[in-house]
Amino acid sequence: KYCELVHEQLPDIPIDNILSEPCRRYTAPCIAYVSWRIKKSDPKANIIVTPSDHIVTNQEEFRRVITNCLKFTSETDAIVTLGMKPSRAETGYGYIQADLTTPSARNKEIFRVDQFKEKPDAETAKKYISMNNFFWNAGIFIWNVSTIVNAFRIYQPGIARIFQQLFDVLGTPEEQLYIDKMYPECESISVDYAIMEKAEEIFVCPADFGWSDLGTWGALYLQTQHDLYGNAIIGKNIQMYDSKNCIIHATETKKVVVQGLDGYIIAEEDGMLLICKLSEEQRIKQFSEDK
Repeated sequence: KYCELVHEQLPDIPIDNILSEPCRRYTAPCIAYVSWRIKKSDPKANIIVTPSDHIVTNQEEFRRVITNCLKFTSETDAIVTLGMKPSRAETGYGYIQADLTTPSARNKEIFRVDQFKEKPDAETAKKYISMNNFFWNAGIFIWNVSTIVNAFRIYQPGIARIFQQLFDVLGTPEEQLYIDKMYPECESISVDYAIMEKAEEIFVCPADFGWSDLGTWGALYLQTQHDLYGNAIIGKNIQMYDSKNCIIHATETKKVVVQGLDGYIIAEEDGMLLICKLSEEQRIKQFSEDK
């Protein structure tokens, strides 16, 4: 579904290097797939896993941090995740609690992870940012290919078994046929639950390079230009009256008029309309599941 779009936006990447899932199985199976595929062509490769919907404003610092972590993972069997220094009590991100008392012997900027924390409520988020050893979990991982393949073999043997069976056809014309057949057998599970919360050699590199995750309405609001009243308007056929601090997203086919709201999400697409307090956006998933 998305291969052509990815190739259009990243034309320098060969189309054969853009791998597609035949069905959604969350992040662990797709990371396993690409890891075994990379291992086939380069058994000593270092890998960066990063979501596509993030913004990085300080690209020079981002490159420095990534290069630093790649050197560390090339010399060790460690798994490294980036921890973003929090600027606010954000309830939309998970957190990483780091042991800052003793840095790694090989790299003074990298520390052991104490715990991964789920998305907190507002009071817990305030508590986290009052301490200096809690960081936003950006979902950016660095490891060498042998480390992650071995981690799957230990902690997710079912997923590992599937891709080991496919190893001989990876990179061949038959690859997609076999992937379409066997990929749906993978358990649908995130890499956080599958690997990160179970593995022992987990490290965090605290970082600050102007990062934002556009996967939340709150983050999109912060990154979008505002009018004089703090409204972030995405769409051309939208009129605002007596409203402030809202984010509005609508298609151009419908006229949208908003009056008298403060701090709301108003979003319309594909026949669906969402009106929700910006401070309550973590409940959107619950709303979508309710019948």
